[in-house]
Amino acid sequence: MDFLHILLYIQIGLSVFCLYRIIRGPSIADRMVGIDIFGILVVGICAILAVVTGRTFLIDIGIAWVILSFIGTLTLAKYISGKKLNE
Repeated sequence: MDFLHILLYIQIGLSVFCLYRIIRGPSIADRMVGIDIFGILVVGICAILAVVTGRTFLIDIGIAWVILSFIGTLTLAKYISGKKLNE
C-alpha cells in the first residue's frame, strides 16, 4: 500500500471524529472549530486524491471549499458576537 493511500485513510478517519464534534458539540464554538477542521481535512483529501488519480479539477474543488469555509467562519463569528452581517 502506498504512503498516500495511508494518509488518505487517516484523513478520512479523522474527518469522522470531526463530524462527531460537529454533531455532538456542547457549544456553538466547538461546532465551529469542528467545521473548520473538517474543511481543512476535506481540502487535504482533495489534494491527495488529485495526486493519486491525476485529476486536477480536485484542486479547484479544494480551493472553492477553502473560500466557502473562510466566508462561513467569518459569518458564524459575527453571528456569535451578536453583530449584523453588514457591520
